[in-house]
Amino acid sequence: MKYITKYMLWILLWGPLHLFAQQATPLPLDSILQRIDRNNILLQSYGLKAESYKYSADAATAWMAPMVGVGTFMTPYPGQKIMDNRDKGSLMLQLEQDIPNPAKLTAKKKYIASQGNIERATRDITLNDFKAQAKRLYFNWLIAKQRITVLQENAKIMVMMKKIEEVRYPYNQSQLSGVYKATAKIEENHNKIHLQEGVIAKARSWLNSLMNAPGNQEFEIDTSYQPVFEVASSYDTASLAAVRKDVFKMEESIRSMQLDAESIKQEKKPDFKVRFDHMQPLDGMMPRAFSAMGMISIPIAPWSSKMYKSGIKAIQYNVQAMQKERAAMLQETQGMLYGMQYEIQSMQNHIAAMEEKIIPALQQTLDVNFLNYQENKLALTNVIDSWEALTMMQSDILDEKLNLYEMIVDYEKQLYR
Repeated sequence: MKYITKYMLWILLWGPLHLFAQQATPLPLDSILQRIDRNNILLQSYGLKAESYKYSADAATAWMAPMVGVGTFMTPYPGQKIMDNRDKGSLMLQLEQDIPNPAKLTAKKKYIASQGNIERATRDITLNDFKAQAKRLYFNWLIAKQRITVLQENAKIMVMMKKIEEVRYPYNQSQLSGVYKATAKIEENHNKIHLQEGVIAKARSWLNSLMNAPGNQEFEIDTSYQPVFEVASSYDTASLAAVRKDVFKMEESIRSMQLDAESIKQEKKPDFKVRFDHMQPLDGMMPRAFSAMGMISIPIAPWSSKMYKSGIKAIQYNVQAMQKERAAMLQETQGMLYGMQYEIQSMQNHIAAMEEKIIPALQQTLDVNFLNYQENKLALTNVIDSWEALTMMQSDILDEKLNLYEMIVDYEKQLYR
């Protein structure tokens, strides 16, 4: 008795907590998007690449290592006749250092550092694509849940009709085929529910992968969430350029090319080199000697200036081409967003009409037919027809809602791409 009492107390105390722990926590859409932004591995790689450009830019300002040489100077070959001890030559120590032009190093550093901004812009574009993908999965899950609810509610009606047929059959008030037909419709409903459960499992797995979580990790979504279509305040090209990530990337690419042109332009400035030679004569009577030399490059020479002049021209044409591409992209996006806005608003009106007018009429038809069927004034086939019409229309509405939600996702993706 003592052990039984202890076991019952354990169940009362820990049982509810255990059941609570097993319940999957609903995740709002915003939380999923935040986890993707924070945890996705591919997005992390862009941050690492951008950080690498920072160190590459610092490395660009480094000088070449000095050169040190040791050898002989004016030393005669073995076997040569030496007329005087001073003809023995000298031991030579040579130091040499290249001194790059500071303007060149600064320009190159700015150009390399600008590549990091392009990687960050690429990350934003990829994140926008991932968000759109996550929203589609979330909305497919949401619609699948609604489909299951509709199917379960409609199955209750069919189960009730099957029971009525089973009760009436022994009294010859119904046919056995009616029982079989109702059974078939119930099983068909169950199969449709299983299909929707597969849609949910697929969406859960893909969302987990986007969040860098195990694919079989359990969680639920907020089924009360209702996507809302928010029209952009303006579609002018300046406003679009301020919010679209691909335009920002293009602007950073243009800026990077301009910095590259500026770096190439610095090639017309000279570089420097210093060299110091120390001679230690092999004849002790000869004085020690040295040689100090400073050198400067002459990049304005015609045979060398062609390189940077042509390079600058090529970059300038590329910049002009990208600017034209940017303007065309914004113009195309403007027209696309207007078209998507009107299409979404038309779909919203279409769905509202179906929900407010068609569904109530079909529901009333089913209710009246079912009532007549209960009073044995109507055949089962007629009730099934009205039940199928309502079920099909409810399914069509959910299809249209899913299309609407995906249109909203595409609209937001194009607006912030």
